[in-house]
Amino acid sequence: MPRRASAPRNVWTKVDRYFSGLLTPADPALEAALAANHAAGLPAIDVTPLQGKFLAMLVQISGARRVLELGTLGGYSTIWLARALPPGGQITSLELDPHHAEVARANLLNACVLDSVYLRVDLRVGPALDTLKALVADNAAPFDLIFIDADKSGYPQYLEWSLKLSRPGTVIVADNVVRDGKVIDPESPDPNIRGVRRFTDLVAAEPRLSATVLQTVGAKGYDGFALAIVVG
Repeated sequence: MPRRASAPRNVWTKVDRYFSGLLTPADPALEAALAANHAAGLPAIDVTPLQGKFLAMLVQISGARRVLELGTLGGYSTIWLARALPPGGQITSLELDPHHAEVARANLLNACVLDSVYLRVDLRVGPALDTLKALVADNAAPFDLIFIDADKSGYPQYLEWSLKLSRPGTVIVADNVVRDGKVIDPESPDPNIRGVRRFTDLVAAEPRLSATVLQTVGAKGYDGFALAIVVG
């Protein structure tokens, strides 16, 4: 049987729009967040609407009440995660860039997930490793779901500290691990690819984790999520 040709990227984008139109109805707060991010000059690297809903569903499926997010950017994914939490749930979101955090704070306020009856988002500004170490030092309660979407070179260390803030059953999701397929190059000098490869090696060698990777195509191109669960 002849090999089928891959669909071009414009088809991936059209398919994303098709399913998004059916499964993620227009949402003024989310659309306003993307517009505010663009106006503020933030990089357009937010998750897609379908990916945002996927993250929200992971929160709901896992029954998570405490979520840790590494990499707030403008708060788009944070809104998806926060809205999926049950009453009394909370997300701690870490952002390095003060400007990004300022934009995110306004977006979260507009989406009514920052200052609400339940304080759903605890936005912390500064290097993620410093905040992670502080959480461990403060004996923070384990998180139920951890979403890693920060600088890829830091993924190995983020995994190490995330495990210290986990419990059996904690779900760990890491975005952008396929890198347009370049992750398979062991000689790549790219620190992002090297970071993802080291992260994956650590996941594979960690007996406390059971993991998989889902490759994705869509409006953001070719990439993928790593999903792991703490089993011991």
